[in-house]
Amino acid sequence: MSKHLFAAALTAGALMAGSAFAQMNLTAETAGAAGVPGTVVQHLGEVAASAGVANIQVQTGQTLTNSIQNVAEGKTDIAAAPQVLPFLLSVGRGPYSSLGAEKGAELAGNLRYLYTYAFGYHMLYAYDSAGVNGWADMKGRTVYNGPPRGAALVQARAFAQLLGGGKDGEDYTGVQVNWAQDLKTITDGSAEAVLLPSTFPDRRITASLAAGNMTVWSMPKDLYEGEAMQKYLTTPGNAPLRVPMAEVNFGDGVTVISEDDIFRTGATAGGEVVNASMSFETAKALTAAFIESIPALKAKAPWAGQVGIGVVSVPESGMCGLNPIPYHPGAIAAWEEAGYTIPDCAKPAE
Repeated sequence: MSKHLFAAALTAGALMAGSAFAQMNLTAETAGAAGVPGTVVQHLGEVAASAGVANIQVQTGQTLTNSIQNVAEGKTDIAAAPQVLPFLLSVGRGPYSSLGAEKGAELAGNLRYLYTYAFGYHMLYAYDSAGVNGWADMKGRTVYNGPPRGAALVQARAFAQLLGGGKDGEDYTGVQVNWAQDLKTITDGSAEAVLLPSTFPDRRITASLAAGNMTVWSMPKDLYEGEAMQKYLTTPGNAPLRVPMAEVNFGDGVTVISEDDIFRTGATAGGEVVNASMSFETAKALTAAFIESIPALKAKAPWAGQVGIGVVSVPESGMCGLNPIPYHPGAIAAWEEAGYTIPDCAKPAE
C-alpha cells in the first residue's frame, strides 16, 4: 500500500471512529426481556443505534417501580413505565409512600413520555381440567394474579372485584410470585386460574399448553359496560379494549368465550418515560426513530399490532385525565411531524 493510500485509510478510520464515539450513550431499564415492555425497549435500543441516534444500554428484568424513580432522579435515561406508577409517585402512595406526597410530586414532575403502548390486557384463563366457569367462578378458588407488588397485581385485584370475582384474601386466594416463576406457577397446579396481563397470542399461554387445553374468558359485557368499570378504565394505568373475536387468536388448544362477537378487556397502559431535562433534540430523534420503525416492530412481534403502538388518541393511549405525565416536547414534535395529532391535554403546561 502506498504512503498516500495508507494515510487516507488512517484518516477514514479516524473519522469513522470519531463518528461512532460521537453517538451518545444512554441507559434504559425495562421488565422481563420476553414481555411487551422488554421487547419494545430492546427494539428502541436497536433502532436508535441503527439510526445513529444513541447507543442504549438496556437492562432487562428490572422492577419498574424502582426504574421510574431512577429516571425521575436522573440516574437512568429511559424506563418502561406503566402509567399507574408515575401517578402513585405523584401522590406519594403505594410503593412510593415512604417518599411522601411532596417529594413524590417533585419527582413525578421530572418525567415525560416518548410514546405509549399497552403492556398487556388482563385476561382470566384456566386449564379446562380445573373446571373453572368464568369470572364469577373465581370465588373460593386459588388465582395466580401477578408478582408480590406492582401495577399488574393492583389491576388484577381491581378487575376481579369489578367483574364478580370478589376480593383477594376474602372471596378467593391470590397467588403471587415473581415474573421469573410465571410459567412454573401456571403449569404446576399452584393456582386453579390465572389473571395476568396477556396478548394475542400470549407467550405464557402458548408455553403452558403442553400441560393441557385452556379456556380464556372475555370480561362480562354487562359489567364491563357498567358505570363502575368504565370509570375504572379511565384511571391512570388503564385503558379500554374491544377486539372482534375473529382477531383473538391464541392458537390450537385454547377456547375463547364471549357473549357476542367482541372480546372485552382492560389494557395496562404505559410507555417509555425519560427525564424532562433530556434535550429536545435527543427526545425528538429517539421518538422519530421509533415511529419510523413501527412497521418493523409489528412484523417481528406477533402481538405488536394489538398493543396500541402508534396510538396517541384518548382514552386508548391512557394519557390525560388523572395521568400527571405528559409527552416530552421533543417527542411531540416527532409525532406531529409524522402526521399524528397529540391531544392538548397530553402536552406539558410549560
